[in-house]
Amino acid sequence: QVQLVESGGGLVQAGGSLRLSCAASGRTFSNYAMGWFRQAPGKEREFVATINWNGGRTYYADSVKGRFTISRDNAKNMGYLQINSLKPEDTAVYYCAARIFGAIATTSSAMDYWGEGTLVTVSS
Repeated sequence: QVQLVESGGGLVQAGGSLRLSCAASGRTFSNYAMGWFRQAPGKEREFVATINWNGGRTYYADSVKGRFTISRDNAKNMGYLQINSLKPEDTAVYYCAARIFGAIATTSSAMDYWGEGTLVTVSS
């Protein structure tokens, strides 16, 4: 079992930046791949970014490529999502998720554990 807690969300102007954090506890964090997903008001949850167990492989949704950076620090049991050049359409609840076996995945159904989410609101 892995518990995930996101933080770092908030209200930011378009063009600004935020760094989201995901604190993991429970089982060995380095055994899990990690992902970030988001859900905008009235929309379905969508994939944002994922990173494998050791940080050696990452993958991004086309909509965030070049603006978002996913990373992790296994020694601290932490995951991160640096989000730059924010746009109003990035407004959403951002969720951290973990997947057993360490390989990256881009679908919600592939993730085994979820955090409660952190709200990012981008004003124009």
